[in-house]
Amino acid sequence: MDTKTKIALVTGGSRGIGRNTALKIAQKGIDVILTYKSDKEAAEKVVDEIKSLGRKAAAFQLDTTNIKSFEGFVEEVVVYLKEHTESTNIDYLVNNAGTALYAPFAETTENQLDEMFMIHYKGVFFLSQKLLPHINDGGGIINVSSGLARFTIPGSSVYGSMKSAVETLTRYMAKELGSRQIKVNVVAPGAVETDFGGGRTRDNKEVNSFISGVTALGRAGLPEDIGGVIAFLCTQDAAWINGQRIEVSGGMNI
Repeated sequence: MDTKTKIALVTGGSRGIGRNTALKIAQKGIDVILTYKSDKEAAEKVVDEIKSLGRKAAAFQLDTTNIKSFEGFVEEVVVYLKEHTESTNIDYLVNNAGTALYAPFAETTENQLDEMFMIHYKGVFFLSQKLLPHINDGGGIINVSSGLARFTIPGSSVYGSMKSAVETLTRYMAKELGSRQIKVNVVAPGAVETDFGGGRTRDNKEVNSFISGVTALGRAGLPEDIGGVIAFLCTQDAAWINGQRIEVSGGMNI
């Protein structure tokens, strides 16, 4: 049995779903590397929480829209891995980083669409590609999507479309990386109470009430509803799950 400590890299790990995912992964006995875009202090707090659980952790700055920065980021991670582990590889990649866009189709600008494309598709595509030589055979990639790839809520045409694209990409990645025993799956949260999108789901009572009303379990989601599912996919118990979309929405719009 392989007793080597596994390592997971979580993008956007300083807050919300990413933070909870990083902590839940650490609770599985897996070391964590997380990225943050701008809030270094919040990221370091997560690192400290993970270390308090007895796992190794580190945080690196990364703007997932800046494709040209990926090579330098990977080199930085490899240097860290050389210093703190027995190899230069990770086992799991969680593509979680992202931002929201609420704009009607008729009013969406080209710049808005381009930004969503960079964050939610192109960044996921090329960061995964750049890290691929440093993902151990038998490891896994989890792409975070959204319930909005299945159901529609006005104002999310671009965001939902990009998440749909990532879900299709996931199946292709699963097929093409199967020879290396790398599993690639999607976790698609429903509406979750975080500061995502300016905290709209959490802080707008009207929005929160609407979500609760269309969700079978009668409430909006919380970060802790999501992180454990992603963490599960980073374990041997999930080794036969591949190319799948797991929606974690409490039964939203069923």
